[in-house]
Amino acid sequence: MVGSSPLPPRVRADPAGGLRAPFLEPGNQLRHTCVVKTMPSDVEPTVDAAHHGVNHPDGQTRAAVVALLVEDGPLTAGEIGERLGISAAGVRRHLDALTAAGDVQTAQGSFGQRGGRGRPAKWFQLTPSGRGKLRHAYDDLAGAAMRKLRDVAGSDAVESFARERIEGIVAEVTPADGPDAVPTTVQGIADALTGAGYSANTRVVGSGIQICQHHCPVAHVAAEFPELCEAETAVFTELLGTHVQRLATIANGDCACTTHVPLPHPVPLSAPDPPPDGATSTTRTNPTNTPEEPSDAQPASARTATSRKASR
Repeated sequence: MVGSSPLPPRVRADPAGGLRAPFLEPGNQLRHTCVVKTMPSDVEPTVDAAHHGVNHPDGQTRAAVVALLVEDGPLTAGEIGERLGISAAGVRRHLDALTAAGDVQTAQGSFGQRGGRGRPAKWFQLTPSGRGKLRHAYDDLAGAAMRKLRDVAGSDAVESFARERIEGIVAEVTPADGPDAVPTTVQGIADALTGAGYSANTRVVGSGIQICQHHCPVAHVAAEFPELCEAETAVFTELLGTHVQRLATIANGDCACTTHVPLPHPVPLSAPDPPPDGATSTTRTNPTNTPEEPSDAQPASARTATSRKASR
């Protein structure tokens, strides 16, 4: 080593002598039966790979924006800024870059508008291309394996595999033993899906509950093999003891996989207050028909006679 020139950023001195590279240190290795695998340096885990690496401050913030859109999108720029604690100008800069790359687009609709008066808010969501950059490393291998399974054993084998897979994910969920247990089982399904990487939650909508899966680890495979989605719907129906309806799927290009579960006892929108003790309920009636407002139920001759009397 000549002079005091610093070491390259990816190499540092070992106190025991020699040089060490971070990817060859024990803490940064993936070990399996004495085989050491290092992570490729040119693969970024988020959509911002086309712009900045995740070690760059901009890359970290952009990755956080993408994560929010995956879990809770569509979102407004204001909501993103609030959650990340950055300025509106900063949010717009990241959204503009993601939009220019084709990873983010504006969404149509109010999506439960929470704003006040004034110009409607602009909502942002990931595009199919943006989601594609989040794809898991084994998508191609999984797709090839599914195609081989279908070729060798037929479509029934694919359906059986899809069912066994979702049954394994929700194996710890307690089936609903009656109508009143449905909401608890719905939440249990959402929790199990989140544990499997689906980023799921629930929300009450009208007379039912929706299970919303904001991410799908097998979306690219499910686009070719809808049996994966169909098996989910079938198993959810069996766990809940009621028919459920799949409204949207990420595999079909929607922003989330949404399953509607009808509630057996929907909450009424409004109910009249009961009358006080000893009182009778009143009903709006019109016992008499005045000459000025003859009843439509009267015969035409009766209405004519009433009109003549009124004119005298």
